Amino acid sequence: MKQDHTKNIQGIVLDWAGTIVDFGSLAPMGAFVELFARHQLTISIAEARVPMGLPKIDHIAALAQMPAIAEQWQNLKGRPFSHTDAEELLTEFEPMSAQAALDRCTFIPGFMAAYHALKAQGLAFATTTGYTRTIMTPLIEIAHAQGFTPALVVCCDDVARSRPDPMGMWACLEAMGLQGQAAQVIKVDDTAPGLAEGLAAGAWTVGVAISGNALGWTHEAWLQASPQDQAHARTSAGALLLSAGAHEVIDSVADLPDAIARIEQRIAQGETP
Repeated sequence: MKQDHTKNIQGIVLDWAGTIVDFGSLAPMGAFVELFARHQLTISIAEARVPMGLPKIDHIAALAQMPAIAEQWQNLKGRPFSHTDAEELLTEFEPMSAQAALDRCTFIPGFMAAYHALKAQGLAFATTTGYTRTIMTPLIEIAHAQGFTPALVVCCDDVARSRPDPMGMWACLEAMGLQGQAAQVIKVDDTAPGLAEGLAAGAWTVGVAISGNALGWTHEAWLQASPQDQAHARTSAGALLLSAGAHEVIDSVADLPDAIARIEQRIAQGETP
């Protein structure tokens, strides 16, 4: 599809869990809690969420550095947590996480409609993720079979420096034919590290508040919540994403066309990312 050069935005780089699949970004949480429990370490879902968006080995290391968890490790092992420990836990984590990701690989409601509409307008698509290639391979195959065919999927272990470094974004720009045109690209993500890689590349950023890690609810819980609870959740999750540098915040990727329209207006008024 030929790109529409009457528009400024020419490409979209999407995150995966919490952004286009796995409403609530729940798959990684259970896997992290189970991983540490196997080693007699107690972590909460709230603790597991804090480093979300980082490459998984960095996520494991960040959890192990939290004071309460670091103390548990020291007491059990008689030594501080090391990079070798992180590598060993990642090896254990990957098959657990891969299964959890497969169990929650359904697209976010409204995503495919938005994707097809934007693709028909000539926008290019690529993706990055904090998941490893091992975890992502079956998910990519399922997504392709359902009609989602981005120009590139950059996994955290595909690049020398993953999030928040912009290397993954640079690879996406090249794959979309938009090298050096980051200001014509939007990064869509539900986590601070994921938004940071977009900002580091010089792209616009859109945070997804309701479907992602910032809130962490299932789709059913969201639909069943009262209007007051929904409003409070939207405000608190949105504030987290805005503080992480999001230029725009939406409920879910289903609302991406509206965010693009607002960014086009900002560009017309002379704004840059």
